[in-house]
Amino acid sequence: MDDLSQHRDGTDEALFSLLPEGLSGVGSARGRTRLATLMTLRWLAVMGQTGAVLFVYFGLGFELPIGLCLAVIAASAWLNVFLSFVSVGPQLLRGWEAAWQLSFDVAQLALLISLTGGLSNPFLLFLIAPVTVAASSLKAPYTATIAVLAIAMAATMPWFAADLPWREGEQLSLPVLFEGGHFAALCIGIIFFAISAQRVNEDEAKLVQALDAASVVMSREQRLSALGAMSAMTAHELGTPLATIHLVSKELLNELPDGTPHKDDVQLLTEQAERCRQILRKLGAAREASDIVHARMPLSALIEEAAAPHKGLGVALRVTYEPGEGGEDKVPVIRRSPEILHAIGAFIENAVSFAETEVRAVASWTDKQIMVTIRDDGPGFASEVMPKLGEPYVSQRGEDQLGGGDMGLGFFIAKTLIERTGGRIATRNRMAPRHGAIVQAVWPREVLQPLDNIDEHPI
Repeated sequence: MDDLSQHRDGTDEALFSLLPEGLSGVGSARGRTRLATLMTLRWLAVMGQTGAVLFVYFGLGFELPIGLCLAVIAASAWLNVFLSFVSVGPQLLRGWEAAWQLSFDVAQLALLISLTGGLSNPFLLFLIAPVTVAASSLKAPYTATIAVLAIAMAATMPWFAADLPWREGEQLSLPVLFEGGHFAALCIGIIFFAISAQRVNEDEAKLVQALDAASVVMSREQRLSALGAMSAMTAHELGTPLATIHLVSKELLNELPDGTPHKDDVQLLTEQAERCRQILRKLGAAREASDIVHARMPLSALIEEAAAPHKGLGVALRVTYEPGEGGEDKVPVIRRSPEILHAIGAFIENAVSFAETEVRAVASWTDKQIMVTIRDDGPGFASEVMPKLGEPYVSQRGEDQLGGGDMGLGFFIAKTLIERTGGRIATRNRMAPRHGAIVQAVWPREVLQPLDNIDEHPI
């Protein structure tokens, strides 16, 4: 059971369409970074570069073009000064703006390294830093551009780089093979860190997007629960005044003689008051409103409610409940949870979509635990999917369905909701010769059945 969000439209897009504007795509936030962040990193680089150049020149006594080096470092400092004047308050840079600034940082650092030895300079590997910053905050095209720029500037250093600073009157000349190895290490480092940071950034974005969708689902469930509670409260509060209106209007109707001009109006008022009372009686008798008011229901009723929308879809859906080892024969009464209803319903829907002939939802309990197990006779979980279940980017269940482009968002949401209620999820395939998937939700009994809840229902 991979993609529990596959409703009858077959995609996760329906869930993402529920997200408010600005949350519907994490890409709207990805690819952008704060100006203050880049400025802070640049000030740190300026201090580090200045300290290194001064230490090499004055501390070690090595010869280097200190005037040019300090001028190159000053260019970064002046850029920060300029940006601090033109920026107003906290500012979120566009992708191209951040890429331009990071490209400047690459060029500035490459020029400084060229003035101090080029490929022989051990600080050459610092060219990885701007690329990694880009990969962790910008989109792939910008990251690739900055990475290519860093590699290209390093590749041209042998033609214009100054000698490696060394003691006065001496010259240190490193073998070309060493410089080639240094350049290869730089290229490998840039590619590795860029891909790694980009992948982590994308995974985090998908996770945030999935959590946003889960929050929206829970918000909808809570609004529906609040609406049911409001309906029940309305039915209760309006019952007494409507009864009074109905009684008074009937008395007026009986007292007014026939032919009185207002008798028809009073009769209409009586009929409409009676109609309102019937509507309120229906609201008060609705099981949903009753369940929300009391916030408790038998475990069997909760599973039946979660399964009800998925019956009659071409697959036999059986709901059973039975005590486990050491469990009493009475069905426990638990607190009604919109989270559990949505999650179990999602598991059942996914099982129905993959089953060949039958799906079973079994509620069981012991003196310590409450369990809900959903079994189907479909193809089961693919071996490559099993280790990834619960991640928001797992795709289809069967091998022929992998790579469909979905994110497994439904399973992630359902699993998150179960864990939020204090439970945990276990998944496995049925033992041969049977085939199909099993998803089991398990809660400690005291989580779903508070100590003051001692009501029980016979099986």
